[in-house]
Amino acid sequence: MAYEFGLIGYPIEHSLSPWIHKQFMQKASVDGSYSIIEINPRENFLEQMDQLKNRNLHGFNVTIPYKQKIIPCLDEVSEEARKIGAVNTVLNQDGKWIGYNTDGVGYIRSLEGKFPNLVAGKDKRILLIGGGGAARGIYYALVTAGFLQVDIANRTEESAKEIAALYTGAETNILTLQDAERQIDAYDIIIQTTSVGMKPEQDISIISLDKLRSASIVSEIIYQPLETKLLKQAQMRGASVHYGHTMLLYQAQYAFEIWTNKKVPIEDMDDQLQLILEGR
Repeated sequence: MAYEFGLIGYPIEHSLSPWIHKQFMQKASVDGSYSIIEINPRENFLEQMDQLKNRNLHGFNVTIPYKQKIIPCLDEVSEEARKIGAVNTVLNQDGKWIGYNTDGVGYIRSLEGKFPNLVAGKDKRILLIGGGGAARGIYYALVTAGFLQVDIANRTEESAKEIAALYTGAETNILTLQDAERQIDAYDIIIQTTSVGMKPEQDISIISLDKLRSASIVSEIIYQPLETKLLKQAQMRGASVHYGHTMLLYQAQYAFEIWTNKKVPIEDMDDQLQLILEGR
């Protein structure tokens, strides 16, 4: 059987998803294609979804600005995606569209892939920076994975409180960004989930890491640039860093698994993707 997958969103002309899923198909020894399906926000979204159903894709990914807008078009939504309030992966199961969110699980996999000892260390103190969709997915995944202390720092306190209400399995303090700066030495893992520091504003950092401990891990989900100002600060303090492009790979790995029931190894794709990004 030849699979047909795709990505909907706008703008997505330069997405790396086709390259990633082509590698997965080769590793899994399956035939298939992965196409870019740009949907301009000026178009009628529901009409576009009706047309997409006629294409009978085996599955597709969803990115901005449609992660929430796709939900009413689905027949089922996983518990995780429902609680997060966003869908980034859709499975076509015998004509029924089922929505998932692979961001959180993908992030945890990427973090554990780089720092495998984290699996046993659920007592680590984690600081999550941001209050958007990525923060929601990562917070939910961290807590359901068993991490006991996940604090949230955000410009808007209300957004952080909404995230903390997603799941009650962890101790969570809500902080201002200034509070986070002052007590950054209290955390083992700092995860930055906002767009601050992304190209073309790569000279900006959301917080200062002057008090960071060298034993800490600083993690970004931004991958353009690959090395943000925040990660440069962390390296100057002697801390370990976790690059954003690995989350991209692992959330795609989980999506591919949902579509095909095949979990393919990342192996050297991390290094290959890093080279592609450095060349952009």
